[in-house]
Amino acid sequence: MKTLSHWINATDYAGESPRRGPVFNPATGQQTAEVNFASVADVDAAVAAALAAWPAWSSSSLATRTGVLFRFRELLVQNADTLRDLIVSEHGKVASDAAGEVARGLDVVEFACGIAHLLKGEFSEGASTGVNVHSLRQSLGVVAGITPFNFPAMVPMWMFPIALAAGNTFVLKPSEKDPSCANFLAGLLRDAGLPAGVFNVVHGDRVAVERILEHPDIAAVSFVGSTAVARSIYETAAHYGKRVQALGGAKNHMVVLPDADLADAAEAAVSAGFGSAGERCMAASVLVAVGGCGDELVDLIRKRVDHLTVGPGTQSSSEMGPLITKEHRDKVASYLGIGEGEGATLAIDGRTHTIDGESEGFWLGPCLIDDVTPDMKVYTDEIFGPVLSVVRVNTLDDALGLIARNGYGNGAAIFTSDGAAAQRFETEVEAGMVGINVAIPVPVAYYSFGGWNDSLFGDLHVYGPDGVKFYTRTKAVTSRWRNIGSSQSSLSFPTTKSS
Repeated sequence: MKTLSHWINATDYAGESPRRGPVFNPATGQQTAEVNFASVADVDAAVAAALAAWPAWSSSSLATRTGVLFRFRELLVQNADTLRDLIVSEHGKVASDAAGEVARGLDVVEFACGIAHLLKGEFSEGASTGVNVHSLRQSLGVVAGITPFNFPAMVPMWMFPIALAAGNTFVLKPSEKDPSCANFLAGLLRDAGLPAGVFNVVHGDRVAVERILEHPDIAAVSFVGSTAVARSIYETAAHYGKRVQALGGAKNHMVVLPDADLADAAEAAVSAGFGSAGERCMAASVLVAVGGCGDELVDLIRKRVDHLTVGPGTQSSSEMGPLITKEHRDKVASYLGIGEGEGATLAIDGRTHTIDGESEGFWLGPCLIDDVTPDMKVYTDEIFGPVLSVVRVNTLDDALGLIARNGYGNGAAIFTSDGAAAQRFETEVEAGMVGINVAIPVPVAYYSFGGWNDSLFGDLHVYGPDGVKFYTRTKAVTSRWRNIGSSQSSLSFPTTKSS
């Protein structure tokens, strides 16, 4: 049984705490490793290393910092298959999905390699007579990321490449359920030439998180997870004076109008609802069938699911893998009975789906619950599994109102051949990320990722231009140079009309 340690000062760090947590292979149900859980002292050691490394790293040239990231990018490409296999072994997603996760993380690394352009300040000559004004973007100091189990490689790469490129040092607290990716990425950064202490990893549970939130030397915290935890992270970190971006949960609606290509929409619903076993914050979890197209959609989805292969990610034939833990699998499966008890119709029961894998794995096949209404728990709760609910409405107005009343606002999509309807949806829908005939509208790296309402706490989204703003602070400099003895004192407030 291997033991995974923390990563502090560019080396494995066992830490002081005797506490450890199990790491499982979800496809087999077998424990494969233990991971050390950080104590308060362990977190303090990581922050101290990051704080000590910050002055030299932040004062290093942009060419030096981006040079490290360019080398990291090359190492990431060379080792993409290894990282993919780590994701498969600890998260359970299929190999193609894990490879896609690595690729989307790589996109942000490449964006960060070009950060020099985005760190440029502004300059105004002659704002007043003999007075110039310019602005600087400077790093914050030590920043931290608290990341979820469902994307153990991609979500950390949403954060640390931009933070490091901007001159910050970083402490990462990944999910204890699939911790190996974080250490692997740390090793690649070291091999790329990142100085010791600039990037650190602490593993663990609430003890580590709470210390990160209250630590006086951490300037900013980024988080991705459930809404309840995101709200708590935001409130606590802000109370301690930190800059915070906390991305919460979702109930993403996929609206299908009668004029859409229903076969295409059904395929998209299967992909968006059941890919990665539904363990995505951008998964489509509500299919909104407008104007009587629900029966045909349900029938098309049922036919596709009948031929969907659920099995371990190591098999090339697998399209969907297991859930992350037995406990989570059981919780997700319980919603099928809850939905039926509330009056919904179980159109596809994933508990009976044929599984091409070991019986002890954490399996649940695709589930489709029809005739769902907004007052049911299967609609209001973020289930975070392969459960797709079908809500039937009469008009696009009804669909937009349904989304607005939901409370979440992460992503929403519409499938239609009507450009006017699509334009209206884009303008009016209450969501931060919108897809038009695209079921999973995750923005590319040079935009920013984030939702609205109860899906985001904080003002700035993650990666892209918002990521650069989050990991830097602006300083405005007003300067005047005159010959010695030429100035005269004045007690009035300076204005641009002053000479």
